[in-house]
Amino acid sequence: MTTKTLYLLCSAAPPVFEVAHVIEDAQARGWDVCLGLTPTAAHWLAASLDGLAALTGHPVRWQYKLPGEEDVWPAADALLYAPATFNSVNCLALGLTGRFTVGVAAEAVGKGTPFAVMPCTNAALAAHPRFEQSLSVLRGAGVRVLYGEGGFTPGPAGPDAPAHFPWSAALDAVDRAAGPAPA
Repeated sequence: MTTKTLYLLCSAAPPVFEVAHVIEDAQARGWDVCLGLTPTAAHWLAASLDGLAALTGHPVRWQYKLPGEEDVWPAADALLYAPATFNSVNCLALGLTGRFTVGVAAEAVGKGTPFAVMPCTNAALAAHPRFEQSLSVLRGAGVRVLYGEGGFTPGPAGPDAPAHFPWSAALDAVDRAAGPAPA
């Protein structure tokens, strides 16, 4: 079976601690996974980065490469940004590419790469008017936004982790968006 390449981009939200299981699930679905993290997510997972690189077979990235350096990842067939924090969603919608994950995601929008984003925020941040505007901008750009029914539904402000982050729904969305593996 020929595999497709999935860029899995993650922000620093509690579901990021489940990323090894998500990678394994994606691999079982036929994906070659490349993992990109925000700097804070990389800090949170610092003790696991070597193991995650071994699991994916690719370096885990959280910063841009230097000019002239070879790209260490194959081209993406699809992109999943999950969990995507309030900050990451807004930066992506505004095109603020100071972080590697947002830059890769913004470029994917421009290339027309199949792309799903699943926010992970609390209800207080989700109530901010910029958040819904950002989701609307992303939808208008062709990004599959997995928020609300069929995606992530925010809980109240305060708890450290959502009771459930629907990773399977996120992987299902990129499976559908990317279509079958090339022959």
